[in-house]
Amino acid sequence: MRKYYLKNLSEAQIKKLTKRKNLSSVSVLKSVENILSDVKSNGIKSALRYAKKFDGFSSKEIFVTKSEFEEAEKNLDMKTKDAILSAYKNIYKFHKEQIPKNYFVETVKGVRCERKIIPIENVGLYIPAGTAPLPSTMLMLGIPAQIAGCKRVVAASPTNDKVHPSILFAAKLCGISEFIKIGGAQSIALLAYGDKNFEKVDKIFGPGNQYVTQAKSLVSIDPDGCSIDMIAGPSEVLVIADKFANPSFVAADLLSQAEHGKDSLAILVTDSEKLYQQVVKQIKNQLRFLERKNFAEASLKNSYCLITESIEEAFDFSNKFAPEHLIINIKDERKYLNKVINAGSVFVGQYTPESAGDYASGTNHSLPTYGFARSTGGVSVEMFMKAITFQSISKQGLKNLSETVITLAETESLQAHANAVKVRLK
Repeated sequence: MRKYYLKNLSEAQIKKLTKRKNLSSVSVLKSVENILSDVKSNGIKSALRYAKKFDGFSSKEIFVTKSEFEEAEKNLDMKTKDAILSAYKNIYKFHKEQIPKNYFVETVKGVRCERKIIPIENVGLYIPAGTAPLPSTMLMLGIPAQIAGCKRVVAASPTNDKVHPSILFAAKLCGISEFIKIGGAQSIALLAYGDKNFEKVDKIFGPGNQYVTQAKSLVSIDPDGCSIDMIAGPSEVLVIADKFANPSFVAADLLSQAEHGKDSLAILVTDSEKLYQQVVKQIKNQLRFLERKNFAEASLKNSYCLITESIEEAFDFSNKFAPEHLIINIKDERKYLNKVINAGSVFVGQYTPESAGDYASGTNHSLPTYGFARSTGGVSVEMFMKAITFQSISKQGLKNLSETVITLAETESLQAHANAVKVRLK
């Protein structure tokens, strides 16, 4: 893990530390464009061909069958079931408070304006399955969709034959029965464009590799495509720690992020040189026992520690970086919380590991990466809903409003707009 001293860095160097790598390359873009075009024209047939090519898909059925759902629940061990059910309850309990409220206001006497929140009818949930199954992501996307009341929720995940039983069990808890066994850019294309035997969705949620991310980006700007939740890059954590932090805890938090993959970022920002040295030793000790040691080591080569003069400077840098995950492991941590401006999700105190939020504390783990935490938050119930405004105006209400509307319409040289009011008042 590289080390930098903030006091020795120029503004340009600080900016460089906050910059992420490009999400994809020209070759990835070309490949994804070809896949999208093919699936858009040929539907399931083409999506299936790519699934066979990239994932070794061998199943005779593209959709998960009812018997497969039942088999998954039957074969999944009770310990895993209990863990998924416990996480489901916590996530549901937290997210149910996010349901937005309808309201109306009489802005002028006789002018009633309303705002109604309505669930998106058709949504697609992409569940990655690269080196391991991710039932937690199924819960993080499925529960908000369930609470929002989306009429149709389709899940998709790559597999060569059967979707992992833990994912199907989590999907069933979320009330999902429509599940396609295709992943990658071809899955995004099928969800976005549909087929004569598969209705397209209106919005796609979920993280993925650079091919999935590129595909989501492209379908979101295609008039024939659909909207998406967010553009997500590699996962990242920034830990703010002081001399009072337990170096073993800090090292564990950095490694828990680093083991995701070589492109993940694990950043330590501290005002204690001694803590940094202790953390480095702990990382070496803990690395020996990790099955995904190679991933973690590759990630740490791309990561770094920033030594600051004060904790205040640490928060200033964190806000510039806008991390997906921010861990605050300092003395009197709560008095610094108002300094957090840009972060996807914040983990406060020495006994709050990021892994708790990844799985079961209740908050969502589908979060903005790549610095997008400066302008957006993580997946929520509201993301699965849309707001429609209504207005109803009485004759007297229109009279009360008429001078304002006519004046502004004529100011903008839109005579027909003004006339739409005048003809009603004659």
